[in-house]
Amino acid sequence: MSEAERPGVAQLVRSAMGGSRDAWDQLVERFTPLMIATAHRYRLSDHDAADVAQTVWLHLIEHLGELREPAALPGWLASTTRHECSRLLGRRARQRPYDPLIPFEGDQVTPDIAGDVAEDLERFDRQEAMLAGFAELSDSDRRLLVLLVADPPLTYLEISERLQIPIGSIGPTRGRALKRLRATAPVSRLVESDK
Repeated sequence: MSEAERPGVAQLVRSAMGGSRDAWDQLVERFTPLMIATAHRYRLSDHDAADVAQTVWLHLIEHLGELREPAALPGWLASTTRHECSRLLGRRARQRPYDPLIPFEGDQVTPDIAGDVAEDLERFDRQEAMLAGFAELSDSDRRLLVLLVADPPLTYLEISERLQIPIGSIGPTRGRALKRLRATAPVSRLVESDK
């Protein structure tokens, strides 16, 4: 199916709400790489990233009928994925072993919590804008960009084999994909706000 023939997000969401298994499968195929890439930014393992994605899809099943704006699904998925990653990391932090007999260094120092929260909010706003812009790209652009930021990094040969494109066209294709990403509304608003 060509990009021109590909149904839009809103159309797929409405069809999935109506019970279309094909529409649901297309949503999963289209947005799971976005969710996995988001989870990897939190330094989650492949297994944990897959668990987070599965949890987010389950949340979507539970709340699909509550979506007021079907076209906003990519933002909802990105936001929910970030929350699930934070929740997972928070659970792990609470499970960290602690020895009460070993004193903390600098017991008298209190962290600048307000500064940390402001930095976190700014970082999350940037991530949300990038993820929303990423969701607007074509499948081929998204696949290329996800492979280029894979951890551990892939060689151009591996990317070429996976995408069936010549090695020499990876760089120029990446440049065009990034230009299209910068032109999306969420990313262009982010760039303008930084000026």
